[in-house]
Amino acid sequence: MGTVEDRAERRRLLNVAYRLLGSVTEAEDAVQDAYTRWYGLPDGRRAEIVSSGAWLTTVTGRICLDLLGSARARRERYVGAWLPEPLPDRAEWDGTGDADPADLIVRDESVAMAFLVVLESMTPAERVAFVLHDVFRYPFAEIAEVLGRTPTACKQLAASARRRVSAARAPAPVRADVVRRVKEAWESKDIAALVGLLDPAAVMTADGGGMVGTVLRPVEGGPRIAQYMAAIADRAPGLELLERSVNGLPGLVARRDGAVVTVAAFEIDGDRVTRIWVVRNPEKLRPWAPQPS
Repeated sequence: MGTVEDRAERRRLLNVAYRLLGSVTEAEDAVQDAYTRWYGLPDGRRAEIVSSGAWLTTVTGRICLDLLGSARARRERYVGAWLPEPLPDRAEWDGTGDADPADLIVRDESVAMAFLVVLESMTPAERVAFVLHDVFRYPFAEIAEVLGRTPTACKQLAASARRRVSAARAPAPVRADVVRRVKEAWESKDIAALVGLLDPAAVMTADGGGMVGTVLRPVEGGPRIAQYMAAIADRAPGLELLERSVNGLPGLVARRDGAVVTVAAFEIDGDRVTRIWVVRNPEKLRPWAPQPS
């Protein structure tokens, strides 16, 4: 897998798998599994396959479909809210290399936290049909091979998923200046300033996975979120708050003793924050650990 073509193919498959699964680790495992199956084919069988890329896409899609089905059962047992795994921008961090799979994932609107959360509301089949067609422009004939359904049925699945996306209010661009003011207000424990930056109906969802302390249910309402943030600031001396890209958009990262312990993504309407997604589960923060230089 050392050629330029092979690396480009792996990058493409990883991008597909992350959008399907919402996890860098699971996406990498799914792609690796697909390649293991490819090299496990008899030489004669591999020679019969016209397009290795199409074959790998189909197999990766099927692996992701199976994982999405089993994930639903796992998430019913998950402690607290489940959020997608946030992506760092390695260019913002010193002393990092380019070996992490997260570096291969293209940051665009289809990996924004708000978009990934909407994808979580879809059935596995809807998600696969929508991501492959609407995001990556695969024809329904190829998607039918992944889902084991007719192209017409796949088209209907994508349309259903599209309605879910349309029903969710299209998020406005995340403004770095608003995120910066949230950071400054949090650092100064200025509750009044925080309340002014938060929409009255704002919602904060946190994912600790039962591994670290955090709220298990969404915190609703700007004043309640501001109070919660101020209380965290009181209980977390020595916490360093940094402005960093999260899934390609302005976000905040909390670091203690050089290790990232919290990543926050935002949705902003005008000059107020409407949603905050906070990931604290250490397993989901592995891409944020320092990489060998």
